[in-house]
Amino acid sequence: MVKSREWSRKTREEVITLHRKGNGYKKIAKMLNIHREAIGSIIRKFKAKGTVETLPGRGRKKMLTSTAVRYLKRRVEKGPRVTAEELRKDLSDVGTEVSAQTIRRTLRNEGLHARTPRGTPLLSPKNKKSRLQYAKSQSVLDQQLSIH
Repeated sequence: MVKSREWSRKTREEVITLHRKGNGYKKIAKMLNIHREAIGSIIRKFKAKGTVETLPGRGRKKMLTSTAVRYLKRRVEKGPRVTAEELRKDLSDVGTEVSAQTIRRTLRNEGLHARTPRGTPLLSPKNKKSRLQYAKSQSVLDQQLSIH
């Protein structure tokens, strides 16, 4: 049977205390309303590790070290237009192979979110010239109105 969750520290401490008082697995299970197998598991873990603490080591290890994460964060704050792909290449140069998606996820977890820059109209030379003429004509009108 697969272990679905970890018991609270308080519950594990109670199990160990009752076990040290000489109570058997069955009796402890009945007192705390926990399966006998779970009691055995808690006691075996305590005997092997000497503690009832939740030990690290569950789940996959992180691909990026805290140093790499700090580097990424600093690099993005310095130049916000840097892409995840560029950051990935920088990391691969120093020997850390991760995907661009991993970098995006890491930066998002660090509170840095991607933003798309506001679009500006693409102006042809003709449009630029006509806009400049319009602005100058408005300027002339404003000056004439302020004189009168």
